Amino acid sequence: MAVRRSKKPSETLWLIAGTILVGLLAVVSLFVGVSDVTLPQLLAGEPEAWDLLWISRVPRTLAVILAGTAVAVAGLIMQLMVRNRFVEPSTVGTVESATLGILVITVLIPAAPIMLKMGVASVFALGGTALFLAVLGRLPARNTLLVPIVGIMLGGVIGSVTTFFAYKYDLLQTLSNWMIGDFSGVLRGRYELLWIVAALTLAGYLAADRFTVAGLGADFTTNLGMNHKAIMRLGLVLVSLISAVVVTTVGAVPFLGLIVPNIVSLLFGDNLRRAVPWTALFGAGFVLVCDIIGRTIRFPYEVPVGMVMSVLGATIFLALLLKTRKRNA
Repeated sequence: MAVRRSKKPSETLWLIAGTILVGLLAVVSLFVGVSDVTLPQLLAGEPEAWDLLWISRVPRTLAVILAGTAVAVAGLIMQLMVRNRFVEPSTVGTVESATLGILVITVLIPAAPIMLKMGVASVFALGGTALFLAVLGRLPARNTLLVPIVGIMLGGVIGSVTTFFAYKYDLLQTLSNWMIGDFSGVLRGRYELLWIVAALTLAGYLAADRFTVAGLGADFTTNLGMNHKAIMRLGLVLVSLISAVVVTTVGAVPFLGLIVPNIVSLLFGDNLRRAVPWTALFGAGFVLVCDIIGRTIRFPYEVPVGMVMSVLGATIFLALLLKTRKRNA
């Protein structure tokens, strides 16, 4: 007699379920805010409700999803490049360098268009990330906890320089807008640059197998006939561009690229092609949850999403560090 085996739901079904859950969070996000936008108003065809929905709520929700997806994937790529689970763009100086670039172009050309600011921020982000990789290459040993500490120290130095010049040129308030992620100012016509990071995220997915191989080391990559330096340069460009675009548009989104890839890695392993869709879903969902919390915790006032993510992200980051230390003890 044949024995029937119980089948577990396939990973595709779980991905579909995750996508539906993120979609439900997005729907909730559309109806959370100080101004009333309700389903009965929309069904009744009230013009004010529809205008508010298309001008503010839909762009904001799309910005949250795009930024969360891209930053989480950028963190995953960064971790494979450095071969360390405790790094991401906001802990290796990439975000701080992009912010410094925006400050420089703001001081030199106050009326610079957003595309010019984004371009300069991208160049500075590339330089800051390359500097971190150069410093990392000179370390005598790559201790698991030493790498993020070096990155945080480098980011602190760059951030201090940025703060000094922002104070000198009376731009501290403007600087705070770049350093703390905030979606409250997102409106139609002011978020469309984030579609660039969607394309960059897709490029990261298409190059997933190469990043997975590169994460195994230069010698292994070379033995397979691949150019390790070229793959590293591609990853460097993707991470820097994503960081620059997000910082320029909505500000820094801290810890997202750190905690989401670690959670996905624990659940699904280190294969990047398999991990990217889950990382994108977790990243979008996490930022949506934090944004909803920020809009409701002090209603009718709003807490920037960067503050909410700093509290939650730092807590999870410390838990990961302590877990690693206990494992190595």
